[in-house]
Amino acid sequence: MEISGRNKLPGTVREIERSGPIAKVVMDVGGGRVVALVTSEAVDELGLKEGQTATALIKATSVMLMK
Repeated sequence: MEISGRNKLPGTVREIERSGPIAKVVMDVGGGRVVALVTSEAVDELGLKEGQTATALIKATSVMLMK
């Protein structure tokens, strides 16, 4: 599959926590952690399982942090 997104972070799925229609997927990416909220349906369609490799694609116009 080809995709235009350039921010591709390959990693390993460490945790999948389902809560109704939403699932929190935690990935280990190069020693860091990426957390994504996706639909439970997407987890099923992708066949995501803990311990398997996956790629996080990040597409955003901005990321803001505030303290």
